[in-house]
Amino acid sequence: MSVEVKGLGKDEQPRADVEAEPATGPEPDVAAEPEAPPPPCAAVMEAAEMVELTRKHTMFSWVAQNVAEPIAIETAKGVWFCSADGKRYLDFNSQAMSVNIGHGDQRVVDAIAAQAQKLAYAYPHAAHEPRARLGAKLAQLTPGDLDVMFFTTGGADANENAIKLARQYTGRPKILVRYRSYHGATGQAMVATGDPRRWSNEMGGTAFVRVPDAHRYGRRDPEPVERALEDLEEVIMFEGPHTIAGFLLEPVVGANGILIPPDGYMQGVREICDRYGILLIADEVMSGFGRTGKWFAVEHWGVVPDMLTMAKGMTSSYVPLGAVAIRRSIADAFHDEPFFGGLTYHSHPVGCAAALAVIEVMEQDGLVERSARMGRLMRQHHERLMETHPSVGTHRNIGLFGVLELVLDRDSFAPLAPYNGTSAEMQAMQEYMRERGLFALTRWNTIHTNPPLIISEDELAQAFDIIDDALYLADEAYRG
Repeated sequence: MSVEVKGLGKDEQPRADVEAEPATGPEPDVAAEPEAPPPPCAAVMEAAEMVELTRKHTMFSWVAQNVAEPIAIETAKGVWFCSADGKRYLDFNSQAMSVNIGHGDQRVVDAIAAQAQKLAYAYPHAAHEPRARLGAKLAQLTPGDLDVMFFTTGGADANENAIKLARQYTGRPKILVRYRSYHGATGQAMVATGDPRRWSNEMGGTAFVRVPDAHRYGRRDPEPVERALEDLEEVIMFEGPHTIAGFLLEPVVGANGILIPPDGYMQGVREICDRYGILLIADEVMSGFGRTGKWFAVEHWGVVPDMLTMAKGMTSSYVPLGAVAIRRSIADAFHDEPFFGGLTYHSHPVGCAAALAVIEVMEQDGLVERSARMGRLMRQHHERLMETHPSVGTHRNIGLFGVLELVLDRDSFAPLAPYNGTSAEMQAMQEYMRERGLFALTRWNTIHTNPPLIISEDELAQAFDIIDDALYLADEAYRG
């Protein structure tokens, strides 16, 4: 069944607490932009053989190997990808919330190929043009005086190195973190993570301290700002501010529910960190590079962190790359002493060239502004689904970073699936959407809505049509 939504009127304004404000200057014509044709589906290797060899000789992450259900992906273009057996999927999660510019943009593919021909690799202490240009470009894009970049291979080791930088700079051991969070699968980043993926990776003596979440699990709304900030300051008092190096947080929490802080929270965290000499580290691995309708999510609240980590959308995941953006005053502390961190693929030339090409595509095509505009349209789809389906307990989005939270009862807000678990209804919806050709992330009791920033109005409506139909399976379990 069809979801009808209003067009994007010029006088429509985003809600201040969740929506990105359009940038000044001309806005892209969302409705008029032609759609990229779906990719052809022609496989060299049969799907069954691809899956068989993958299962036999490789391991999947975050899942028992016998229950993994991989799609044998062959080609991808725009917001579409094709399996090796010829089935097309609309990519409504940007793969891993990361292919922000869409698949197969020839401008980026050509830049990667050209750099690989010219200089495929250089040792970490070398200077080369892509490294020089990307560092300068990111210094322009990041807020405030985040002028110095430490390049990594992805988001996990960006957070890993930000933690090391904070401890070495301050001489303090502890890092504040939250439960509803994910910061990566490497050693310290995994322990800094709050969600259950941490449980099997705990290690002693790592000095991570958890503060109460500003948006508690199982509740429709976040805590009042004053209460959340009081909770933070109480933990700092109990732990001793002189022992705390930094506070690592996702400005907008990603995999744990697209949790958007109320106005005043990020500003209050910044003030408290300043008062106690604690470094504020913003994990923008998911929320960066236009996902929220700004280049970086912290810009919605006018906050400049002391460090900002990035990856995923930085190269649109065409090749691996991450970075820590560092305030000039912190970076200057390492002028006469070394930072004890490094990677073989630090400042990789091909990765840096890919990032430069992605940024140029985003600027040329107005994708940050487009994310803000299309985010307003996404909100209308969310609202209509909540009006139609009692199982939709609430919805959230900021730009094209969105989620539907499903419940058994709106009054009690009992989740449709348990914490760190699933249910027959969630599994049935996932199977239904995949059968209909929609690739979307379902996690616990949520459906994530995080398409590439290039998605058209028609493609967005097509995705929500499928979700609309799938939600009738959830409604069957509703008992409110």
